[in-house]
Amino acid sequence: MTTTAPRLGHAVTRLLLVVAALLGTLLATAGPASAHAALTGSDPQDGAVVATAPKDVDLTFSEQVAMGADSIRVLDPSGKRVDTGEIRDMCSGSIVRYGVELLPGLPDGTYTVAWQTVSADSHPVSGAFTFSVGAPSTTSVALPEQTAGGGIVGALYGIARYLSYAGFVVLVGGGAFVLVCWPRGASVRPVQRLVVRGWLTLTGATLAMLLLRNPYTGSGRLADVFDLAGLQAVLATKTGAALSSRLLLLGAAALFVAVLFGAYARRTDEKELKDLTFGLALGGTVVAAGIAGTWALAEHASTGLQPGIAMPVDILHLLAVAGWLGGLTTLLVALYRAPSVGRAAVERYSKLAFGSVVVLVATGIYQSWRQVGTWSALTDTRYGQLLLVKIGLVAVLLGIAWVSRRWVQRLGEAAEVSDVDDAGGSEETGDSGAVGDSEETADSGAVGDSEEAGASGAAGDSGDVEGAAPGGADEVGAARSEQLARQRAAVATARRKRERDADPERAGLRRSVLTEAAVAVVLLAVTTVLTSTEPARTEEEAGRLKASSGSSAVPNRPIDVRMPFDTGGVDGKGTVQLTLSPGRTGANALHIFVLRPNGRPLDVPEVKVSFTLTEKQIGPLPVLPDRIQTGHWTASGVQLPMAGEWQMQVTVRTSEIDQTTIDKNVKIG
Repeated sequence: MTTTAPRLGHAVTRLLLVVAALLGTLLATAGPASAHAALTGSDPQDGAVVATAPKDVDLTFSEQVAMGADSIRVLDPSGKRVDTGEIRDMCSGSIVRYGVELLPGLPDGTYTVAWQTVSADSHPVSGAFTFSVGAPSTTSVALPEQTAGGGIVGALYGIARYLSYAGFVVLVGGGAFVLVCWPRGASVRPVQRLVVRGWLTLTGATLAMLLLRNPYTGSGRLADVFDLAGLQAVLATKTGAALSSRLLLLGAAALFVAVLFGAYARRTDEKELKDLTFGLALGGTVVAAGIAGTWALAEHASTGLQPGIAMPVDILHLLAVAGWLGGLTTLLVALYRAPSVGRAAVERYSKLAFGSVVVLVATGIYQSWRQVGTWSALTDTRYGQLLLVKIGLVAVLLGIAWVSRRWVQRLGEAAEVSDVDDAGGSEETGDSGAVGDSEETADSGAVGDSEEAGASGAAGDSGDVEGAAPGGADEVGAARSEQLARQRAAVATARRKRERDADPERAGLRRSVLTEAAVAVVLLAVTTVLTSTEPARTEEEAGRLKASSGSSAVPNRPIDVRMPFDTGGVDGKGTVQLTLSPGRTGANALHIFVLRPNGRPLDVPEVKVSFTLTEKQIGPLPVLPDRIQTGHWTASGVQLPMAGEWQMQVTVRTSEIDQTTIDKNVKIG
């Protein structure tokens, strides 16, 4: 039998229009995504006027960030770049600091520092400030007006992020609704289409985010989605790994969907059905948790306070949202497109939704405490305000769910006709295999045709069969009989649908579920904006740090030392330049530059460093730096256990036999 796609009802159309308007409002007012990390200080400070040109520019952040080759750029008044382009990692303990060296001999004038990076929770952050050498001057530097993560690329990335959440909710929640609440729904076409579209939406949105990631965190140009080198760089990041892992897990999810709507829907043996249900439930839970984990491992839960607890809590939170809202969406489709759904299925969903809400509230309380921290942050920050909106929407949803529960309790006896089917049985025409066809026919607008055929055309069809049989056309008679059976089944289905639609309790349930679904879509949009907003706790801590340290969060300047050397051999003269950062007790980063007399890098086969605190008889503490490039050696985690006057010895070897050791005292405070 030829079938057509179901037509969208007026109620569902109104729902989509309202949702589109509300979602558009939210996305229009969301603005570019704020990030978890915030710039808390710089050296030189913003607007500072220094007497002589500094050797480097340092930036301090509230949280860990990912730095690239061009993350920090220093531009002279004409817009020419005056930094070396080499980012120095100066992090120590809880201090997150990065710097870039400046070219020597900079003239007086106003210099612009432009920076752009990606925070540990995957969101881009950028900014700019100026400082002056000698005296301020006019500058012709033109910086991009939009911030990182903004513009058309930012808007597209935000839409893809929303669609990924929506697809996950429908895919996971729809599958859970079928397995837990309504097993016979696996053979209902509208439910099948809903879950498959959830999978397609999540897959398409994930691919879009993967392609948009490079311009989203970088140039902001839409054309860069085709930059294969940029895509390769994205795949090496934490977010890129999470998105590619999600695509692999979606392959397993496709297998789950195929079995659910294939072998599972056709299974009739009770034992086989039970075994298959257990296997699908176990496998589906693992896959769903894995997909949820791709968000937890790459966003807010992966950084900040207690990440080891926050990530599994975030996974449970996402699964609870999917079980509640995805099941609600599937129930809405079943109520409008599959009139055979009965009271038992609705009651089972009610229990599933209650359990999901309990988990949602418990995990939401923990997440709110973790990301907000104080009562003042709940009202004084954008994150806290959005969280209050989300809490209000959840409260509204719970109120509507309570109304829906009352309608379920008042469902009449007519609504219980399909309870036997919901438990695994079959309807009156199920044995003949005509239920699916008749439902699809009724749902796609063919009910009137079926009724007409049953009421006014059935007699003619019977007559044709009777007239053909004596002539020996057995095949034609069998086909006519089968067609008549399908028409009668369609009429029976249409009659049951009219009876159910006429039930005021069922009509009330449909209206309340429709309203609940509309609020749920807005709630999902608010949640999407919330995940791309700087957490309130981070914002407050960054503000306190700025207030306590003025405009600079650099309590100690790195120790810079220049020492000439002469090994006595060929090409044995030069200068060793060392930078010890942050230049205090604890872990330090050591950078060593070996330069020729003309200032060019000198390639030497070996450099060794040691530290000795003679006063306390500590040392020498050896340091074996690694060669980074010609003339540049570095070592991280150089531990200086206490303050004092340390003797720093540097051994430079310029050939197999030519080497020298030079030393200098440095004060570690």
